[in-house]
Amino acid sequence: MTQTPYRLTMPATQTTPVIFASPHSGRDYPHAFRKNSVLDALALRSSEDAFVDLLFEAAPAYGAPLLCASVPRAYLDLNRDAEELDAALIKGMSAQATSPHVLSGLGVIPRVVSKGRVIRRGKIPMAEAQTRIRTYWHPYHAQLAQLLHDSREIFGQAVLVDCHSMPHDALKVLEMPSAGLPDVVLGDRFGASANGEIIDQIEAAFQTAGLKVARNKPFAGAYIAQTYGRPSHNQHVVQIEIDRSLYMHEAEMRPNDNFQPLKLLLNKIIAEIVNIGRNSVPLAAE
Repeated sequence: MTQTPYRLTMPATQTTPVIFASPHSGRDYPHAFRKNSVLDALALRSSEDAFVDLLFEAAPAYGAPLLCASVPRAYLDLNRDAEELDAALIKGMSAQATSPHVLSGLGVIPRVVSKGRVIRRGKIPMAEAQTRIRTYWHPYHAQLAQLLHDSREIFGQAVLVDCHSMPHDALKVLEMPSAGLPDVVLGDRFGASANGEIIDQIEAAFQTAGLKVARNKPFAGAYIAQTYGRPSHNQHVVQIEIDRSLYMHEAEMRPNDNFQPLKLLLNKIIAEIVNIGRNSVPLAAE
């Protein structure tokens, strides 16, 4: 397994306060982890935001940094608090009141993948859990915090576009005709993680490209949006969830015929999104 906790691609010159990140598209599975799992390879990958890093890989060409996880979500979830540890998975922990994520098996060290399928039998040592967090979680978040800080220093604000994908079946909770289902769900924690004008501009970019957009339902944003979204400090986070059926065969975990067309469409959307704050006078020039 790679010892690189993330992949950061910087533009030749950063020309925008916008940063793109993909915390759930990592696919470097440790051999021992796969060997100890009761799931086959496809089931183990079902929690991935598969190929999202590839969909947004043009961001640096438009002047924006792109930060992508290398570690798989089934191994470590970067969109959870590092303290969300699961006593049902980790040895030496006493059962205690905890978060809904942990209770459902989706803490920082997941116990299950999608549809509640258990990853492995038995528990892992606390030392292993802490090693995963120390090796991958802390470096990723340190780098993300640094990127946001640098954007605020240069441009006076920072806008994180946190890129994810959602199973098509997740949209069924909206209980609406298929023709009306959104292609993209934007999450700003109901206004808590980004100013209204920021999410308005991002929504307009997707709508102008012909995609149907919803806000905050069924996904409003998780740990990253909650932790880093600080509009009062000119730091904004908008989570993007793209319907996987638009670009991949979900059951087979492979791109479909629309992958490349959607990627080209997203390039146009990225080109619009990076204009947010671009007209601001960089502080370094004052």
